[in-house]
Amino acid sequence: MKGVILAGGTGSRLERLTSVLNKHLVAVGEVPMIEYPLNTLIKMGIKEIALVTGAEHAGTVVQYLTKEHPEIDFTYKIQKEAGGIAQALALTENVCKGEKIAVILGDNIFEENFSREAEEFEREKFGARLFLKKVGMEEATRFGIAILEGNKVKYVEEKPENPKSNLAMTGLYMFDSEIFDIIRTLKPSRRNEYEITDAIEGYVKKGKCFAGPVNGFWSDAGTHSSRKFAEDYIYQKGTENFF
Repeated sequence: MKGVILAGGTGSRLERLTSVLNKHLVAVGEVPMIEYPLNTLIKMGIKEIALVTGAEHAGTVVQYLTKEHPEIDFTYKIQKEAGGIAQALALTENVCKGEKIAVILGDNIFEENFSREAEEFEREKFGARLFLKKVGMEEATRFGIAILEGNKVKYVEEKPENPKSNLAMTGLYMFDSEIFDIIRTLKPSRRNEYEITDAIEGYVKKGKCFAGPVNGFWSDAGTHSSRKFAEDYIYQKGTENFF
C-alpha cells in the first residue's frame, strides 16, 4: 500500500502564522503539523508516500521532509489551484496507479494506530474504507457525514445543512485503484470543487464502501481554534503518544 498526504491550500485560516511558512510546517505541540499525518502513515508500515502541496512555500516542505525523513521515498506533486480534495488526489495517479492507497489530509491529527485496518484493507476486496467519528449534530454540518448499515456505508453527504447522521468522515481514507477512474467522472460541486465525498459516493452506489470508528483522539489543526484544541490535548497526553 502506498500513502498520499494532501497538504495543499494557502493556510489562510492560520493567517500570520502562514505569511512566510507553509501551513503544514506550523508547529502543533513540539513538531510541525505535517509530522502527525506522516506518522499515521508510517505506523501503517507505509514507506512510499506521494505528497501534494501548493506552489507557495513548497520548497520548504521538500527541504524539511528530505532532511528529517530520509527513510521515506517521497514523490512531490504541486496543486496549482484550489480545486478540491479529489482534484488534488488525482495528481498522484501516475505514482499510485494500480495500488491500494491510504490518503490523509495534511492537517489531520490522529492518536490511533491504524496498522490493523491497513492490513485488513490489503487483504480484503474493499473498494473504499472510511474512518468515522461521532460528533454533535450541529458540528456535523462542518463535515462530510455517513450513514451505515453494519459496517457498510449506505449514504454520504458533504457538509449538509440538515445532517441525517452525526458520523463525521475524518480526513483519512483508503481506496483501491478504481478511485482515479471515479474521479475522472466527477463534476464540480456547488463550491466549484471536485469533492472527495462525490468520489466516495461512487463506491457507495456499488456497495463497495465500508467504514469503522475512530476510537482515539482526532482533530484537524487548520484553524487557530482547532490547532489550539489539538495542541492542548497533545501537551496533556504527551507528544510521544502520537508517534
